[in-house]
Amino acid sequence: MGDSWERARRVLAEAGLPPGALAGVRPLSGGTYNTVEELLLADGSRYVLKVPPAPAVPGLRYERRLLVSEADFCAGAAEAGVPAPRAVSVGGDTSVPYLLMTACPGEPWTRVEPAGGERTALRTELGRQTARLHRVTGPGFGYPSGALGPLAPDWRTAFTAMTDAVLADARDYGARLPRPVDEVAAVIRTAAGALDEVTVPVLVHFDLWPGNILVERTPAGEARIGGIVDGERMFWGDPLADFVSLALLGDISTDEAFLAGYGQAGGRAVLDAAARVRLALYRAYLYLIMLTETVPRASGDEHGRWLQATVAPELEAALDDIGEPC
Repeated sequence: MGDSWERARRVLAEAGLPPGALAGVRPLSGGTYNTVEELLLADGSRYVLKVPPAPAVPGLRYERRLLVSEADFCAGAAEAGVPAPRAVSVGGDTSVPYLLMTACPGEPWTRVEPAGGERTALRTELGRQTARLHRVTGPGFGYPSGALGPLAPDWRTAFTAMTDAVLADARDYGARLPRPVDEVAAVIRTAAGALDEVTVPVLVHFDLWPGNILVERTPAGEARIGGIVDGERMFWGDPLADFVSLALLGDISTDEAFLAGYGQAGGRAVLDAAARVRLALYRAYLYLIMLTETVPRASGDEHGRWLQATVAPELEAALDDIGEPC
């Protein structure tokens, strides 16, 4: 494909939409891996086009075929009745795959910055929406993309493959971790048995930080969730894993509004000692990704300093919460 307009027209044609109706192509910021563009048609309809980087661009092992996972997220969200993009077309040339989705209304939560009662209402609504997502079950555990192999029959096998992959990436890229890679792996292994409590693979978005929550306003001025986006890191696993990004660098147990909404929609959030061990495992996994991905992406010195000052201590704390290796 050539430039953005040529690519957009081809994608529209493959999706059965009129390529001649393309009225605008606008790059969307906020993504850190895929190229994301908004396509505006002459009738006012909007679509979002995602295109992954070229195969030669370095990345983490789990990032292969991310758009396959995002298409599964879109399908799961539709099944759950949760506001999210709907996949229109998945495909393209084998060298340049793509995902075309409908656009959701609203602006990222990080730009809206709701406060007070408005924020409480939105967090409660987000809790309800997340609980609905967690009703959707999959055919096995792990990434539906197949990036780390086929889905596993149990969560321990799947999560072990996920952590082994990011630890291998950390070794390959020489990521700066607060402990040696082998020590991190040993700590994680000590808690593997806790994963056996999870027996049903549910839809886990795993990137539910405020930047991926769109907030729109009704004609009356009321704020509500317009869409949950960027489901490319979705996997089938433990619903508790979503609580990490929902309370990024924090503690979900302090988010009373979210937990209230989660319970209202039938979600179970029992944060007992066993659950907190699993939560520490998922915190460690996310923070390992954050500390490792910055190397192949060459994110810059300023971001690297932030990671070491903010994320590295959180990884250390998660490892402490898991326990010491035998």
